[in-house]
Amino acid sequence: MMGDRRVDQAALFYEFSLERHVPADHLLRSIDRFVDLDGVRAHLRPYYSSTGRPSIDPELLIRMLLVGYCFGIRSERRLCEEVHLNLAYRWFCRLGLDGDVPDHSTFSKNRHGRFRDSDLLRLLFETVVRRCIEEGLVGGAGFAVDASLIKADANRQSGTDGANGLDPEVSSRAVDEYLAVLDDAAFGAATPVTPKYLAPADPASRWTGANGGMAFYAYSTNYLIDLDNAVIVDVEASTAIRQAEVTAAKTMIVRAQECFDLHPERLAADTAYGSAEMLAWLVDEQAIEPHIPVFDKSARTDGTFSRDDFTYDPEQDLYVCPAGKHLRKYRRAFAVPRTGVLKDKTVRYRASKRDCGPCPMKSRCCPNAPARKVPRSVHEAARDKARAIAKTEAYVTSRRQRKKVEMLFAHLKRILKLDRLRLRGPCGARDEFLLAATAQNLRKLAKLVPTPSPIMAT
Repeated sequence: MMGDRRVDQAALFYEFSLERHVPADHLLRSIDRFVDLDGVRAHLRPYYSSTGRPSIDPELLIRMLLVGYCFGIRSERRLCEEVHLNLAYRWFCRLGLDGDVPDHSTFSKNRHGRFRDSDLLRLLFETVVRRCIEEGLVGGAGFAVDASLIKADANRQSGTDGANGLDPEVSSRAVDEYLAVLDDAAFGAATPVTPKYLAPADPASRWTGANGGMAFYAYSTNYLIDLDNAVIVDVEASTAIRQAEVTAAKTMIVRAQECFDLHPERLAADTAYGSAEMLAWLVDEQAIEPHIPVFDKSARTDGTFSRDDFTYDPEQDLYVCPAGKHLRKYRRAFAVPRTGVLKDKTVRYRASKRDCGPCPMKSRCCPNAPARKVPRSVHEAARDKARAIAKTEAYVTSRRQRKKVEMLFAHLKRILKLDRLRLRGPCGARDEFLLAATAQNLRKLAKLVPTPSPIMAT
């Protein structure tokens, strides 16, 4: 029998529980256990006036931003619409059924003002990391570091010649931020090379073709993760070049020790972090084992002997060539001792012409020079330690575990939809990277920490 037609009739009273309508296995229920915003209001109090109209609750704005980054809602206009309609979002934001959703412009006003001035998003990220540590998700023995390119909000076809600089009449918030970071080691001071192109809309972004396809303007998001459960211990924004990414890695390692008292025993990374200076910093200054391939271009392709064919004798401080002859820094004593260190932080070891001239191996060693020279970095001891570690089983394990950071970048771009920035300037990049890393750690907590079972009444 066909049922009666349902007619919408307005009732005088409704009994509705928002708590009951949010499923028990909803992601926001799991995340809500780990969102601690008790200190937000006290942290922001100095940045609010004591007079005037009451402001939008900053806790509400933070909860809405977490919803947006956890579910890949990139537009703040759309985020306001979704929170208005979605019951689970309303429950998480503590809005109830009749709470008003703030206008999207409120986010911009607070972001460019109070949130950045107080570094609130950094505080939020560190609060979540501390919760991960308390829950036992961070071992602290092994870390991995890597960077990934994120496209900037700049049209690749509207750039100007970097050698000519920006138009003096161009003025915007992104330009002001670009001028402010010209001396920053992670941005303008990362390299003396003049950028090929500058984007007037976001000049701090870097023109790069590192992905192998068409070049574009980009920033780098740098992750330092713990290898046990791939928890993001720190995140840093930088310009999209290798030198800046190495600098960001050092900053994150030092900051993790200062903020969380985390000092890893080993660090896994790719060859971009295998320069002599970086390896020496890890080994000599930080006492961290570098599970990193050595960045080495000493191998020759013309069939002649490479530096690896020469044996270094640390006791006598000399190299021994394949013919058994000695290569030394100097062949006479000086009244004032000399280090022999050149501007490129290398030392040249030279063979004698009397040894190389009649040598039968000269055609395979130095066919176009009277004697052979072998350069040695002042940080070669750290490089040798990295080469020795690369022959161990622990290194093989670290190389396999290092893929966890690549998976986080894939999750960032494919699930959280952060393959292109929405905000401009270095500050905008920092804001987006901090919020995305916070969302990833919250999702990690929700996945790995089980929900406590309710206690049944007896």
